[in-house]
Amino acid sequence: MRIGIVVDSACDLPWSFIERNRIEILPISVKIGNVVLADHRNEQATLQFLDSQVAARSAEAETMPYSVGQIRDVFLRKLVIDYDYVFCLTITKTRSPIHDNARQASFVILNDYKPIRVAAGHATPFALRVIDSQSLFAGQGVGAVEAVRMIAAEESVANIRARLDRLALDTHAYMVPRDLLYLRSRAKTKGDKSVSLVSATLGTAMDIKPVLHCSRGETGPVAKIRGFDTAVRRLFQFAVERVRAGLSTPTLCMSYGGELDEMRKLPGYNSLVDVCRETGVEVFESVMSLTGMVNVGKGALTLGFAAGPHEFKA
Repeated sequence: MRIGIVVDSACDLPWSFIERNRIEILPISVKIGNVVLADHRNEQATLQFLDSQVAARSAEAETMPYSVGQIRDVFLRKLVIDYDYVFCLTITKTRSPIHDNARQASFVILNDYKPIRVAAGHATPFALRVIDSQSLFAGQGVGAVEAVRMIAAEESVANIRARLDRLALDTHAYMVPRDLLYLRSRAKTKGDKSVSLVSATLGTAMDIKPVLHCSRGETGPVAKIRGFDTAVRRLFQFAVERVRAGLSTPTLCMSYGGELDEMRKLPGYNSLVDVCRETGVEVFESVMSLTGMVNVGKGALTLGFAAGPHEFKA
């Protein structure tokens, strides 16, 4: 059986991995003023955006995920011909409508695919499964990597489906933002009241950085630490502890809102990578998606893995 994988562009994975494994991207468009940029996970284009004049207004951005009709067209134009079964893994539905759009599109796709497949010489049925990753950014990458591994191992669709559903419950994404005032401004633009002006101003004045955690679709702070480097060091130390304790899958994803060489110079990075190498955990590093960066700001770090229940201690 030919099995394919679809993710949206907020899923932080290296482009080389996406391309090698033929992962289909559902782009999310970013509109800033009159400028509309489609996020196809082109890392060079994202880095160039950071240096552009448009980036100065990114807090005002409107993100536009693929509509039901656009998702339908992607499947009927290509995927129902290239594959017999497709797993579509999306950013948590609590943060984006793309999961609901994909779910609605799936009903139309399953009604309309037959004549297209027959014309292409495929008499067998087509099926798909839309899965809410219940995570975002680097956290989204964990399930996609596991799907690739299981497909390569020729696991059954039923096994892959059960594994991905379970993994979504175990996936944890952590983030340390650099600019709280940007984060507050961005939240205000989106109507999110989770970051107040007072807390953002005081946090900026005192150089307090939150460590944010997303699990099972819920996002919130788990620590507040003085200084970006100190917060990142603690997050990396915490990740070392989790890796040593044992992960649900041998995968750790990291993304950064800038050049990856900057991320690799952050305190604690080398220790984490060394421990992953020693324990057989594969590390996937990527420039954060354009979608992610306009939402959380330049220079933010995200980290994702799957593990059982645990508590972050600063």
